[in-house]
Amino acid sequence: MKKYLVNCAIVALAGCAGCMCQQQPAAGPVSTPPAGDKPGYTDTPMLPSGRWHVHDPNRPVPPVVTPGAQFSDNAPAPADAIVLFDGHDFSAWKGEKGPVKWKLQDGYMEVAPGTGEIATKETFGDFQLHVEWAEPEQVVGNSQERGNSGVFLQGIYEVQVLDCYDNPTYPDGQCGGLYGQSPPLVNACRKPGEWQTYDIIFEAARFGENHSLIRPASVTVIQNGVLLHHKQALLGPTDHRRYGNYLKELPARGPIKLQDHKNPVRFRNIWIRNIAEEEKP
Repeated sequence: MKKYLVNCAIVALAGCAGCMCQQQPAAGPVSTPPAGDKPGYTDTPMLPSGRWHVHDPNRPVPPVVTPGAQFSDNAPAPADAIVLFDGHDFSAWKGEKGPVKWKLQDGYMEVAPGTGEIATKETFGDFQLHVEWAEPEQVVGNSQERGNSGVFLQGIYEVQVLDCYDNPTYPDGQCGGLYGQSPPLVNACRKPGEWQTYDIIFEAARFGENHSLIRPASVTVIQNGVLLHHKQALLGPTDHRRYGNYLKELPARGPIKLQDHKNPVRFRNIWIRNIAEEEKP
């Protein structure tokens, strides 16, 4: 992950009715993560809790939970879902500079390193998203350089994709993490080469008539049948070495993006359901 400048502290992280913003300290010059068993950074801004830096190597590591053999693997799309990828073509997607240049074969797509991210042609507000993905079977690199990609909700909030099977990295950059903000509750990764699933429920941020934040975006993430985040409020759009903010009103809808982090990660069986806001009783 690596995009979007941002700088705000959310006072209430769940169900909040508003927020207060403060100037975020500069992240400083880009530095090489420290060597050793704990990759990460300590020259980055403190998160709003005041406990951890962005990408803090000393943050508690999520415990490993071995997932079941099957959960929503190859789950058929519900009748009201929009099929974004069924293994046949890229008709629902576009590349950064035109047609998608990723590899397509045997019912999956694979990142073609260096060709750029891809995004859905359609945009979405609140939704239920199903994505299946697999890390390269041949293990190359370590930490953030091993099987790195990402699922960007509305094109701006990243759920990290990373090979975290016996691969230490900074906790808020771990597989299933809300990058730069929240580590997953657990590490539910399968072995490299095995297909994995994300089932994601997303609620977009809400803004008032004066463009101020009413409610931050929030997300629930399930990986391989194991809960990673439950209605977790998002600090703002994802960035590298910084955290997000809502200093300006964000669009109500955005695409789904899949990241090219120069690793040949595979994706298949991607579908989405639009969610209408529930009527208040």
